[in-house]
Amino acid sequence: MPADAKDLLLENYERKKGGSDKEVDDQILSVPPGWKEPEFTKDDNPGGLVEKSSFSTLFPKYREKYLRECWPLVQKRLEPFGIRASLDLLKGSMLVETTRKAWDPYAILRARDLIKLLSRSVPFEQATKIMDDEMFCDIIKIGGMVRNKARFIKRRQRIVGADGTHLKAMELLTGCYVLVQGSTVSVMGQHKGLQQCRKIVEDCMKNIHPIYNIKRLMIQNELAKDPNMKNESWDRFLPSFKSKTLSKRKKPFKVRVKKEYDPFPPEQQPRKEDIEIETGEWFLKERERKILKKRAKFETQKDVANEKKEKKMKRHQPPKEKTYSAEQSSNFESEKHRAEIDVSSLKKKLAKTKKPISSKSSK
Repeated sequence: MPADAKDLLLENYERKKGGSDKEVDDQILSVPPGWKEPEFTKDDNPGGLVEKSSFSTLFPKYREKYLRECWPLVQKRLEPFGIRASLDLLKGSMLVETTRKAWDPYAILRARDLIKLLSRSVPFEQATKIMDDEMFCDIIKIGGMVRNKARFIKRRQRIVGADGTHLKAMELLTGCYVLVQGSTVSVMGQHKGLQQCRKIVEDCMKNIHPIYNIKRLMIQNELAKDPNMKNESWDRFLPSFKSKTLSKRKKPFKVRVKKEYDPFPPEQQPRKEDIEIETGEWFLKERERKILKKRAKFETQKDVANEKKEKKMKRHQPPKEKTYSAEQSSNFESEKHRAEIDVSSLKKKLAKTKKPISSKSSK
């Protein structure tokens, strides 16, 4: 920490005498706004590294063409740090190792992350930013979180969203670069943003929609802008989403009734031979047994034929006639009588309206 910052903290400590010890400790431990850690240069470690370190990683076949084209740029980017990079196309691997010129012990770890990002389809322009001091990465493996392949594809697509809306929202809220490729999600950014992105991705693979966590992040970012809310609890502002059961049915379809516990084993069932001895079939000859089987078969066929015949005869039976009471029958007869009168009157009217046939028409 610079001397100016220490002096400011000591002045604040002397001014605030009446405050509690906790508030004073918080002021001493808090980092002043706008303060940055000084960069690690070659002058800080002139002796170089003692041991040689190396890391290698495999890459898929479809990345071979791209890596072959951009590999000179990768070597050029790692050269100032004293790190050698080699590409093996026969084995399909990338290797980074320190040389005698290496002076930054953490640079080899950043070079390891660089080749990992390149193997996971991150473009070189974005992956090379990992060599900066304020940039970190996290490769989230989502392949083993869901067993069903179709369900895995659906949930992976849910991370991306329609036309990449969910990815864009994650990048804007967390300040990270996110790329979904195969069974991994590559994230680049600050430590806080990496944690937030990992939580969203893991919850999505556990069937929690990303929009819930995105909404939560939006509220947290708005609250962080307000200095008055710094030391207050945000629980009353943040939404709490409860998982809903899709099925309203609480009881299963088949309710299994548990039997009373019986310490003794169940009775042994009789064998086929025992049943034949009881019925007397055991003592019959083979010919007699066949005759008995044929008779039993014939009887069953006869019963089935009779049942079918009864079903057919039911179709031809006349329906039952309706029975009427005395009042209903009298009403029916009066209506019938009226209908007859009406018919007779109509006949008379038609006879009057008929024209006589002329002799010309008859000819």
